[in-house]
Amino acid sequence: MANRTVKDAKSVHGTNPQYLVEKIIRSRIYDSKYWKEECFALTAELLVDKAMELRFIGGVFGGNIKPTPFLCLTLKMLQIQPEKDIVVEFIKNEEFKYVRALGAFYMRLTGSSLDCYKYLEPLYNDNRKLRRQNRQAQFELVHMDEFIDELLRDERVCDVILPRVQKRAVLEENNELEGKVSALEDDLDDDIEIDDEEELVKYTLEETPKETKDEKRKERKRDRSRSRERNRSRDRERERHKKDKDRDRERERDKDKSHKDKDRRDRRRDEDRKRR
Repeated sequence: MANRTVKDAKSVHGTNPQYLVEKIIRSRIYDSKYWKEECFALTAELLVDKAMELRFIGGVFGGNIKPTPFLCLTLKMLQIQPEKDIVVEFIKNEEFKYVRALGAFYMRLTGSSLDCYKYLEPLYNDNRKLRRQNRQAQFELVHMDEFIDELLRDERVCDVILPRVQKRAVLEENNELEGKVSALEDDLDDDIEIDDEEELVKYTLEETPKETKDEKRKERKRDRSRSRERNRSRDRERERHKKDKDRDRERERDKDKSHKDKDRRDRRRDEDRKRR
């Protein structure tokens, strides 16, 4: 098969799956030692073992553009086009975080907009650390949820241009996707501040009527809005006070300068009189 895509592969986003990786980067991958020695004749089943050996994510690095093993395995998946069930198992793998990252990256490249949100958004709850190799071949830390956020928001990740996805709001309007519920918002609904002494009372969603919850939510929004407005007012007041002080200091300097100039003129006048 060499570097050709499998015969029965389906086109992805209207093109050969491997073409989702730019030509110059593809050629670097084909020429790399890892591709020739570790990716040769890999099947979908054997690919899992290779993914379990990954120790970092990344795209290309160095002046001569070397590909990371993570990028090589991504291209191999594009080449052999594993079944969707296998990719989903990669994403659901909780034991090997780099297997999950690889599956998420592949899903973002090949999946529909609906699949991307459906399978990737749950990974926002994964806060494990990932090592990422940057262009300078240096390693940096990134959390899984950050990586997933980049996949859903950025145009390029790991030096690969990502296909466009529909905005979430469009899918929600078409009833293809349920509204996103923030875990932080749930916490705010459960814990409501009662007074200035930070005494909290917890409400369960089952016991609290919907109208009451809506009223509480609106009240909290108004309180937050008032708080922000008070903070802005204080900031504006501080800024005005600072400007007034600056003007006063400037006037004092002008006065001092004026007095000094007058003293100089008086001394010159006295000296002129003495000379006469």
